[in-house]
Amino acid sequence: MTEKPALRPLDFQPVTHQGQQMWLLRDPQQLSESQLMVPTPLAQMLLFCDGEHTVDEIHAAFSQHVGGEVDYEVVTNALTQLDEACLLENERSRKARLQFLEAYRAQPNRPPALADLSYPGDPRRLADLFHQFGADDELGQWNGWQGRGIISPHIDYQRGGHVYAKVWQRAKAAVLDADLVLIFGTDHNGGAGTITLTQQPYATPFGVLPTDVGLIEKIAQAIGPENAFAEELHHQREHSVELSAVWMHHIFQQAGKQPCPMVPVLCGSYYQFLMSGTHPAEDPLISKTIETLKRETAGKKVLVVASVDLAHVGPAFNDDFAMDAGRRDQLAQSDKALVQAILGGDADSFYAQVSAVQNRNRICGLSSIDIMLRYLGGANGVEIAYDHCDADTKGESLVSICGLLLT
Repeated sequence: MTEKPALRPLDFQPVTHQGQQMWLLRDPQQLSESQLMVPTPLAQMLLFCDGEHTVDEIHAAFSQHVGGEVDYEVVTNALTQLDEACLLENERSRKARLQFLEAYRAQPNRPPALADLSYPGDPRRLADLFHQFGADDELGQWNGWQGRGIISPHIDYQRGGHVYAKVWQRAKAAVLDADLVLIFGTDHNGGAGTITLTQQPYATPFGVLPTDVGLIEKIAQAIGPENAFAEELHHQREHSVELSAVWMHHIFQQAGKQPCPMVPVLCGSYYQFLMSGTHPAEDPLISKTIETLKRETAGKKVLVVASVDLAHVGPAFNDDFAMDAGRRDQLAQSDKALVQAILGGDADSFYAQVSAVQNRNRICGLSSIDIMLRYLGGANGVEIAYDHCDADTKGESLVSICGLLLT
């Protein structure tokens, strides 16, 4: 254990275990098979595992925080368990991360993480499911649409399948005609302003999607490999790119055509820009990524996908209100303004609207949409679908999603 223990980025999920309120510490990278549940009182100790406090200082600060002397062994035992579960940022977790990364890169491809969990892994059953989602859709004049951009959800198919079907069926001709597909997906565990690449081709139940390794190398050279691949392991379990890539592959499979190359890009949080009042367009890593993509893809038929959801609101997301009919109407109006900015290709207006309220609706796609719009450099679009998806059993929380096509 290091002299000043620091907790790794984790998901904290409230659970009830044997009648006791506890916190489940979930490691997004799953560097260990161990999962820890921490009693609510002891979880207060984790506030001081920030890399700034020694073990003695953590003990003293925790004791002061709870207003009484805490047994020293309670602190040391908890820290030992955190260490053994690779939940601390130290040599043990770094070695585990390196081993997992080497194993990930040694695979012939990135296996689908959600097959047989969130959707059928059997290609026939999956194709049947997709057909059911779009069976009642009247395509009309949309069969020949040719455009440059798709806004697709990344929520599970069970809740968002009809929106996926509407937008992807209308984009069929553009998908089949593309020389290259860029998929910008939300990195739910990404660091501040990160751009995360991988050279691993994405596999789906329909086969393997080829990756444009040359373009990925060009981007990595521009922003530095240490930036491009620092969080590459996130690709292994992140669902945002996968759920759009599977639907895209379905289109190629149904047409009997080999898929064109794709570049999967995970986009990290814009939190630091929102809080500091700075602008992502001024960030060197983001601007270099966009400049490189524009230069290296000039003259190609490129289809750009932002695999995103919009608002996450209600008690399930720690809001102190339920999403009643009035609040749902208000959300629809604020989402409509965002959608209009996207349809107009106006990256500045889109970002300004989210920034003005410091992303209080938790738009889960801010960075991906912003980067997509700046790459396109202007667009005209049309809204295909918009919906609210329940996010709890009471109908008090929701996720808003949309399907848009941009030309």
